[in-house]
Amino acid sequence: MILKFTTPAKLKKAGVVGMNRRNVELIAQNNPRHLYPRVDDKLITKQITTEKGIAVPAMIGVARTQFHVRQLQNFLKEDQTFVIKPSKGSGGKGILVITGRDGDDFIKPSGNRVTPKELQHHVSNILSGLYSLGGKPDVAMIEELVEFSDVFDGFSYEGVPDIRVILYHGYPIMAMTRLSTSESDGKANLHQGAVGLGIDISTGRALKAVQHGQPVEHHPDTGRKLSELNVPYWESLLNLASCCYEVTELGYLGADIVLDKNRGPLLLELNARPGLAIQIANGMGMQPRLSLIKEQREVVRTAEERVAYSIRAFR
Repeated sequence: MILKFTTPAKLKKAGVVGMNRRNVELIAQNNPRHLYPRVDDKLITKQITTEKGIAVPAMIGVARTQFHVRQLQNFLKEDQTFVIKPSKGSGGKGILVITGRDGDDFIKPSGNRVTPKELQHHVSNILSGLYSLGGKPDVAMIEELVEFSDVFDGFSYEGVPDIRVILYHGYPIMAMTRLSTSESDGKANLHQGAVGLGIDISTGRALKAVQHGQPVEHHPDTGRKLSELNVPYWESLLNLASCCYEVTELGYLGADIVLDKNRGPLLLELNARPGLAIQIANGMGMQPRLSLIKEQREVVRTAEERVAYSIRAFR
């Protein structure tokens, strides 16, 4: 178990990967910079994964210009639910989740209203680069809102939970689910107050949970006991994540997946710089697993074979 108050030597002995090792070894040595657009630009990610038959939420439209911004109210007049996100955003910034309509107004998961003018202003900010990496001009993606599986009832509040799978050269090595809270405004983002719940890579069963780096046993809004979660379609979910290695060619990769009630696992987005809080949620360091997979790099396996290996090795 990883303790909050400890020494660097103890963390190293426990196999905990720190920021320096992540940046210098995992990212710099395994993720060529020229491949970053495949994951940093969510529109490109959507295109290349769709071409390879990887299941993703459906695209409603893309706003690229201020002319498109002015057309939004009419364009979305038939849509009751959707998500707007910056194509080059990070950390959950700029994502607007709409779960209903009341007349011309849009309703957020919290119940707060968004007027058509406010929606246009938000999309205009996305286009100007307010939420993008480096502040560069961007486009706004409009996607269908995932109808998340009933298995998450009580585990998430006013939002769609997602599952983050860390891949090392295509092998799933660690996973957690990020559960939205009232504080995170319906977004599955740990920095904004979502709960991170470690998931056993072999079984899909819950391990430990943290919020703002502190251990929690129950969801702060619903009171649901977090250890009761058992993610269905687990092997299929891992296979979906593992397939992203061939698509991106990135050795250290985070795959964010959602469970739709009707369609099953769907790839939400990919990350070339996945964070390290997943170790806290799992109660263990990832270095031993990285070392084991490094020994397998010369072995040619399909995505399904890599998943089967990880399930056996990390049982």
